[in-house]
Amino acid sequence: MDTAETSQLIEQCLAKDERALELFVSAHQTDVFRLALSIVQDPAVANEVTQETFIAALRSLRSYQEKSSFKAWLFTITLNTSRSHLRRQKALDKLRMTLTSILRLDLQRQSTPEDVVIQSEKEKAIWKALNELDEKHRTVMVLRYFQDLPISEIAEILSTSEGTIHSRLHTARDRLRNALTPLHGE
Repeated sequence: MDTAETSQLIEQCLAKDERALELFVSAHQTDVFRLALSIVQDPAVANEVTQETFIAALRSLRSYQEKSSFKAWLFTITLNTSRSHLRRQKALDKLRMTLTSILRLDLQRQSTPEDVVIQSEKEKAIWKALNELDEKHRTVMVLRYFQDLPISEIAEILSTSEGTIHSRLHTARDRLRNALTPLHGE
């Protein structure tokens, strides 16, 4: 959806056009759900976060500034809603479960049982190392490598500078590399 279409849809939503509201939700639901799931680690909670995100977005639609990316604005709401759920549920360790389930899809594509075992051990080590990162480093890794967001949008979502995002990504990659050094020889 381009900027002009987004602007028109926003205007229609503000006018309480039910069809526009449906289009708004359907256009962004999958991305919002995926981001929420990558943060909260539970499909049921991700559904709840998705609903809360759209309620909050629709209530705040008038505050959206077209100078920023609409997707980044919506992802910021999603991220904040997800974090609220994590704080309420004290469920930061659920990130590991979501990442593991993502990896299971890749494991099903392996050709031999030996490949599956080898890949599984390496992936367990990778996810263990990722989960040992603090939230600010783990979050930028998830947004960059699992949500495929550009640095500029990550900076906008996290309300920080692009330089800070680059620094956090660099630090996170270094920490992962150091934690996984024994795997390089395998």
